[in-house]
Amino acid sequence: MVKPDGVQRGLVGEIISRLERKGLKLVGMKMLWLDRDLAQRHYEMHRGKPFFDDLIAFITSSPVVAMVWEGENAIAIVRTMMGALEPTEATPGSIRGDFACTKTMNLIHSADSPENAEREIRLFFRDEEIFNYRRCDEEWVHGPLSLDSCPMSQKKTEG
Repeated sequence: MVKPDGVQRGLVGEIISRLERKGLKLVGMKMLWLDRDLAQRHYEMHRGKPFFDDLIAFITSSPVVAMVWEGENAIAIVRTMMGALEPTEATPGSIRGDFACTKTMNLIHSADSPENAEREIRLFFRDEEIFNYRRCDEEWVHGPLSLDSCPMSQKKTEG
């Protein structure tokens, strides 16, 4: 999810572009403005913590862009590309390392496990909003390479 600060700063395209260039496949996306109830369900694991109310106020302050990404090791890859939660610890080249200045305004959220990813997807998307399709470059990113599966790469024979 691109959080309100990422939307307000015009970084949605930059974030999507980085994930696509890495080789992940975008299979669901929508812009929405979370209401308090949805925000509380999304961050239920933080309920009762001192920062919970501020977190809810922040995530409901402006639209967000919710996304579903696919790819081998997608969760680990996205979390690495996000960078550390604390921007001073986020490596340059990561999204937070390049664009975040505070722990609160950290631009992006990602599930930390397959179980949480599934829970979050169900919060924001209906089944028909997740698209199952094949990109021609998947073999070039994830292997094994099969040129027969990509019409643009058919070997031409001389005759």
